[in-house]
Amino acid sequence: MSGCPFAGNNYQLNKLTLEDEKDDKSQEGINKASKGGLVYGDYLQLNKILNAQELQSEKKGNKIHDEHLFIVTHQAYELWFKQILWEMDSVRVIFQNGHVRDERNMLKVITRMNRISMILKLLVEQFSVLETMTALDFFDFRYYLSPASGFQSLQFRLLENKIGVPQSLRVPYNRRHYRDNFKGQDYELLLKSEQEPTLLQLVEAWLERTPGLDAEGFDFWGQFEVNVLKGLEEEFALVQAKPESEEKDDLLSEFHKQKDVLLSLFDEKRHEHLLSKGERRLSYKALKGALMIYFYREEPRFQVPFQLLTSLMDIDVLMTKWRYNHVCMVHRMIGSKAGTGGSSGYQYLRSTVRIL
Repeated sequence: MSGCPFAGNNYQLNKLTLEDEKDDKSQEGINKASKGGLVYGDYLQLNKILNAQELQSEKKGNKIHDEHLFIVTHQAYELWFKQILWEMDSVRVIFQNGHVRDERNMLKVITRMNRISMILKLLVEQFSVLETMTALDFFDFRYYLSPASGFQSLQFRLLENKIGVPQSLRVPYNRRHYRDNFKGQDYELLLKSEQEPTLLQLVEAWLERTPGLDAEGFDFWGQFEVNVLKGLEEEFALVQAKPESEEKDDLLSEFHKQKDVLLSLFDEKRHEHLLSKGERRLSYKALKGALMIYFYREEPRFQVPFQLLTSLMDIDVLMTKWRYNHVCMVHRMIGSKAGTGGSSGYQYLRSTVRIL
């Protein structure tokens, strides 16, 4: 039995005659384009975009079919990087101008950060399109790409800088500073982006102003410490009450690890030490603000800030997923061979997976 509502003899689909079309509401309207002016292709400059796929294999007299897919996919990545930078720059301006105090602007920030997350999800999934190409298909034209390399993506390096990847955590490229691989205006743009306030720095300053952090009145941090210590005592008592066994030993070991992490939250000197090693990224005061927002996220004043923190965590996770998928695809395509730009290829990319 067909699921189509028009199956059977109950409905007659007759072709419209010219007479019928006069009464067809779907055909009412005016074709404005027929009168001249801006048209779709001109607005999007499709002539430039659709003619920007120049196959190196074809120029060398050996046209390889899958090189077209490779070019289109990477061009799509670069267009989306451009949109991410567009959104991120606008968010940074709102923070820099101090407009985040206006809730309407905060909603703009969250909308744009969520948009960045959605784009990154798309970019993570886009690897599946490239993976329809086999390693052998790639090797048919890989030789023609050298010395071009994805490392040379100016926009991705700008994105890293503007998000807040610290120079101390950057992985050298063939033992050289990453910026040394760029010249002229590209080099200057990267240098400028390093000197501007990063998104992470702007968010950090915003978190340091979280209302309620001062000990006067409601002492959030003091109450938080009391509750953590009480919770640790209760959990330790539960573990100790268990009969001696291998399971109890495992639970005690896990408890002491958890206790060490939680108590480190109340040791400012230790926090500064971890900050210097890159194991923590926010100042001590900003960390307090983030935790206060998290624990009081259902309070009206903290609901919007909590959404912002959530979107930032989503972006961090998605950037890591993007890097990971890239590493896996490169390993699948070239194994342990050197990259087209001269790097160690898979080994280099694997070392960059966690630098945010």
